Amino acid sequence: MTAEDDHLRFAVKAELRKRLRGVRKTMPVEAAAERSAKIVARLEAHEAIVAAKRVALFWPIEVRKEVDLRPLDRALRARGVAIAYPAIDQETNEMSFKLVSDASKLEEQGYGFAEPPSDAPDAAPLDVIVVPAIAVDPTGHRIGYGAGYYDRTIPRYAPPAVTIAVVYDWQLVAEVPVTEGDVRVDQVLTDLQSFG
Repeated sequence: MTAEDDHLRFAVKAELRKRLRGVRKTMPVEAAAERSAKIVARLEAHEAIVAAKRVALFWPIEVRKEVDLRPLDRALRARGVAIAYPAIDQETNEMSFKLVSDASKLEEQGYGFAEPPSDAPDAAPLDVIVVPAIAVDPTGHRIGYGAGYYDRTIPRYAPPAVTIAVVYDWQLVAEVPVTEGDVRVDQVLTDLQSFG
């Protein structure tokens, strides 16, 4: 791959990111809630999650209309599953997954999303990591917000963890341009279909 090819792939990803973020922003709150509920129901029945003892989720950034996994958090805790959330170390800028015994302890710490307290324990080993995305293709290549946190963090936990990207069905694209450092997820799940 030439430098020109790589530049083009980054440009295409940036354009897809911008367009799909814009579409998601205009999505009615009720539609996001309805689609999120379908995704949660499909995740609850997913074989990897049914068997899991430790699962990493993400807390939705509501203004961005991200998939809302809060009902899944409650359902898994009721089954005795340990739940983890992403946390970013302010000194190293590294992301990790930390166990949180009570979701009310999550709080925004400067990165725009609710995180575990800094003294929360690391969650390794995890059984499942549910991964957010702005766009994803059926092979598991995804577009996030562009900072690369998940791409750098997933290899430290998976394997053994199974990685599942969740998006609304309209965020599924035919092909995501792959650039250096991109990490593919194992499976993709939308409100209507799944791959992997």
